[in-house]
Amino acid sequence: MKLDILVFGAHPDDAELGAGATIAKQIAEGSKVGIVDLTRGELGTRGSAEIRDKEAAKAAEILGVAVRENLAFDDGFFVNDKAHQLEVIKMIRKYQPEIVLCNAIDDRHIDHPKGSQLVSDACFLSGLIKIETILSGSSEKQEKWRPKVVYHYMQWKNLTPDFVVDVSGFMNKKVDAIEAYSSQFYDPKSNEPQTPISSKNFIDSVVYRARDLGRMIGVEHAEGFNVDRFVAVDSLNDLI
Repeated sequence: MKLDILVFGAHPDDAELGAGATIAKQIAEGSKVGIVDLTRGELGTRGSAEIRDKEAAKAAEILGVAVRENLAFDDGFFVNDKAHQLEVIKMIRKYQPEIVLCNAIDDRHIDHPKGSQLVSDACFLSGLIKIETILSGSSEKQEKWRPKVVYHYMQWKNLTPDFVVDVSGFMNKKVDAIEAYSSQFYDPKSNEPQTPISSKNFIDSVVYRARDLGRMIGVEHAEGFNVDRFVAVDSLNDLI
């Protein structure tokens, strides 16, 4: 299955929090989008890996993504080395995306910048013909593939985006997908320990950040992204 966009997240729920509305909009416009989670989020204070597996499947259904996979790297302890790069390369070559979205380049959680750099490096290496990969259960070598662009969504920190996407009309679907992770986020009836992301203020902040970025470009809501290289447009008419 060839995808237009492949979204990576260090943990289940990263993709939804950082780019959920953009994912929903791209799918509505006809793009085929998939998500690959690097870990199962097993070190999270609330819930469990098994619960988060189910929540991730529900969120994927809400967004309408074509596929969701989990590489089951060690939460908190995965590193940007050859072994991990090769596993990410296998996913890139399997789905051959034109666009890759991945974690924030700088953030509070150490897995986010680690995941960001790991995926970015793997996207480059995936285009090298002398790196050979074979998917589990197959005997055929994968063809090389390098995505055209890699974009990094924003997470905890209020980074200055290099560009923003108008996601007006898609915030409700983003919030619905986030709320599929009921073990992780605000629930006044929950008896689990409080965390930085379990407060109502955190969920509210996801919405008001999108509203503020939208204000900056004259629309209702927007999501911000950072890039490793210049973003190119055909003409000034492409800018809003």
